Amino acid sequence: MKQSGSNRIYSREADPSGNTFIRVQGTSRTENHAFITMARHFRALNLPVPEIYTVSQDEMTYTQQDLGDTLLFDYIRSGRENGDWTEEQISMLEKTMRQLAHIQVEGAQNMDWSVCYPIPAFDRKSIFWDLNYFKYNFLKLTGIDFSEPELENEFEKLADALLEVPCDVFMYRDFQSRNVMIYENEPYFIDFQGGRRGPIYYDLASFLWQAKANYPQLLREQLLNAYFDELEKINYKSQITTALPIDRNYKLQTFVLFRTLQVLGAYGFRGLIERKQHFIDSIPFAIKNLNELFDNNTDLKAELPLLYILSTELRKKCERIARPCPDANLTLTVDILSFSFKKGLPADPSGNGGGYVFDCRSTHNPGKYEEYKQLTGLDQPVIDFLESDGEILTFLDHVYALVDHHVERFIERGFTHLQIAFGCTGGQHRSVYSAEATAKHLRAKYPGINICVTHREQTNG
Repeated sequence: MKQSGSNRIYSREADPSGNTFIRVQGTSRTENHAFITMARHFRALNLPVPEIYTVSQDEMTYTQQDLGDTLLFDYIRSGRENGDWTEEQISMLEKTMRQLAHIQVEGAQNMDWSVCYPIPAFDRKSIFWDLNYFKYNFLKLTGIDFSEPELENEFEKLADALLEVPCDVFMYRDFQSRNVMIYENEPYFIDFQGGRRGPIYYDLASFLWQAKANYPQLLREQLLNAYFDELEKINYKSQITTALPIDRNYKLQTFVLFRTLQVLGAYGFRGLIERKQHFIDSIPFAIKNLNELFDNNTDLKAELPLLYILSTELRKKCERIARPCPDANLTLTVDILSFSFKKGLPADPSGNGGGYVFDCRSTHNPGKYEEYKQLTGLDQPVIDFLESDGEILTFLDHVYALVDHHVERFIERGFTHLQIAFGCTGGQHRSVYSAEATAKHLRAKYPGINICVTHREQTNG
């Protein structure tokens, strides 16, 4: 199945009776343990999350209920894109907000906070992780000049304001419409493994000000009303340790500001650094939310004047910051060749010249051994020899670092051709293996480019 923002691998499978389930392979046992434990806790409280079926002994793989393919984000597409909000969409959003109240309040009861990943509670350290994420992965990339000491002072003020709110509920943290699935006409919650003990406002800010959800203000108010109505029904104050006055203005807006800065940091890293178009596309929506927030809140302007100024500067630079990735990645062709130095360097039919010629002769040569002499770098015994020896893997790590940078710059500049050639003594073992390995690496990392592999000495006999 298509991966989301994480590195987890999802596959839909079926048992002998034809009943489908989802298999999940994670990369972090601690993260998996958090999700599995929380999901079982929520299910025991009859909260709408997927049921966990089986878990491997090392907790690196588990199976869970198949909730289908409909994300809330897709369910509300016409509203998001055209402002055409149907009664069914609004009803589903209200259901989602009401269920959030239950997840937050009831889900906090008897929760084992020690399983939370990566930390058990919303605190000053985590606030500064997110604020610095914004500063280093977004703000500094824009080229806007600012006073770092002054910005740090405002970060301290913002952190103080956020920490005035008691942390008495389960804070989902990444609560947004991509993490809600519609199953049997009800919202089900997924991807809550980053949850922790925290304040009620963070999830409201995360969901209602999600950049590309594009909720109009009147709809936000309607959804807030549904949320607070449900909060009152479940007798919120009697279920937490601190009676908390609800502030739908300044306190909520403070969390909206914080969450918007955090997501801009994420969009900067995933979009401006990793060049993933989905995140680049979200940047203008987040900057729009940031400006509307300051425009409508004089208290925030007064308390955080530098952040207000920076928000106006970001609005001016938005078009340049969020420029689309060039379409050249659809037309860039990378020719990868293997050859023998004895027979000369390969020609470049594109006429561009340049590119790379890598000399593989510094690595251990399988051709010295009788059992490999009639084989090539395409044959498994040669592959096993080279990989078990390991020299060529280290060599290729350095190759990939150079080639990746070159490919990315060519895509950005709209170039259409790059040649990469690997030479060895006979053009049979090491160069063939290196060419194939590099092609595999580039196909996986840059799926939009064209890869052409030629083994010159094997093709020419």
